[in-house]
Amino acid sequence: MNHDPSQPVRIVVAGGGTAGWMAAAALSRTLGRTASVTLVESDMIGTVGVGESTIPPLVNYLRLLNIPEADFMRATHATFKLGIQFDNWRAPGEGYFHSFGATGKDHWSAGFQHFWMEGKARGHDAPYDDYCLELLAAREGRFAHLPDNRVNYAFQLDATAFARFLRGIAESEGTQRIEGKISHVDLDGDSGDMAAITLESGKRIEGDLFIDCTGFRALLIGQAMHVGYDDWTHYLPCDSAIAVQTGSVRAPVPYTRAMAHDAGWQWRIPLQHRVGNGIVYCSRYLDHDAAEERLLGNIEGETTTKTNRLRFQTGARRKQWHKNCVAVGLSSGFMEPLESTSIHLIQRAILRVIRMLPAGGKVSTRDIDEFNAQQFQDMEQIRDFLILHYKATERDDSPFWNYCRTMEIPDTLDHKIELFRETGRVFRNNEELFAENSWAQVMMGQGIMPQSHHPVAGKLSDGELDHLLRGLRESVAKTVAGLPPHGEYVARYCRAQEAEAA
Repeated sequence: MNHDPSQPVRIVVAGGGTAGWMAAAALSRTLGRTASVTLVESDMIGTVGVGESTIPPLVNYLRLLNIPEADFMRATHATFKLGIQFDNWRAPGEGYFHSFGATGKDHWSAGFQHFWMEGKARGHDAPYDDYCLELLAAREGRFAHLPDNRVNYAFQLDATAFARFLRGIAESEGTQRIEGKISHVDLDGDSGDMAAITLESGKRIEGDLFIDCTGFRALLIGQAMHVGYDDWTHYLPCDSAIAVQTGSVRAPVPYTRAMAHDAGWQWRIPLQHRVGNGIVYCSRYLDHDAAEERLLGNIEGETTTKTNRLRFQTGARRKQWHKNCVAVGLSSGFMEPLESTSIHLIQRAILRVIRMLPAGGKVSTRDIDEFNAQQFQDMEQIRDFLILHYKATERDDSPFWNYCRTMEIPDTLDHKIELFRETGRVFRNNEELFAENSWAQVMMGQGIMPQSHHPVAGKLSDGELDHLLRGLRESVAKTVAGLPPHGEYVARYCRAQEAEAA
């Protein structure tokens, strides 16, 4: 990127949707007059727009951009999310909950699971779940903000409305939106950098830095710059999804459901005014018509939209930033929506771009290399966490699950599983997204129980251990009992107009 430091950096965002408008809003609000932001999108091109479930880092995005949470939730018809209920993953008829936040109280030398296991060895029979505030609140359908940010949460939202809300913020901060379809991309013959994009109307838009938010098509990073793609379908074999919306038939619960079936899984995400539903499946084991029939046979309420079919290839772009082009969102790769990480990866990418934007002159190739290393590591770590759900299963009731249970997995994941199985420990690398408690909840939920635990837990006397465990359980139970029903709290805090009309 060659740039006159006396002039604002010209940033061109190609594509709208959640990725494009998250990028434009963050860039324009953060950089102000030091950058000019132009976003190009076409009303003729639809967005995927089915991502409705998020994870807690989105709370930080709102805070960084000084976006009032209640305003955002009203605009996106959002509800709160405390985690994910997994049904039928370990075995048909069995379930577990992956919650946000911590379980119990960690010691600096060992996670709480070691003290819980010591308690089990001494006759304490309370389940691990009883020590987690977010988990119990979710199961009892309760929620409220607590002092000192004591509850960890995310949102269940309307992704299309989120993009519309962010567009308003971005345009108020100076982002210029240009309507049109991209016809071709102009590259500089000497440097190979992206020089401009040209629209079907003939309009040419030059820039210093280009953000590719064109979705699966990857018009800039893939089609124009020919950056390759690592296919991870052999680890994550689901390649298709069908989404549909239904009207609400009950008060929204503060969690998402992921219900496994014989060739994949189904989601159910309650918003204020409707419920998002979808089925994720492997087309080798289930054809599209049968998948749609299965989805429509396992929903609540009347459908309010037509079904939306999607094909995808799980994987990652080999370079997320190449020359002066950065891939953000689906153009950078795709992690299937099992743990609601798509919006998080958009957020991580765009905040890294802002941190690495040069003050003037040519962008550092070392910055680009560091960006690519960090983004790719994020995606590999998320990939491993997703694979865990499929690999660690006892299901042998279908060819799909037989494949997943017996497939080869990355060495990084195999190491994590066997370390936890042998010692109860989870070691994380470089600000890894999913915390120790997330790994512990999913591994134990999927049936991987540690064979031993840290000796520090054995230092406690019977009385001390009993006091610790009972005190933690009672504190959680007392706090949850004092929380209002989730639906009532949402109605008071951020009721959307559409929800009122419904």
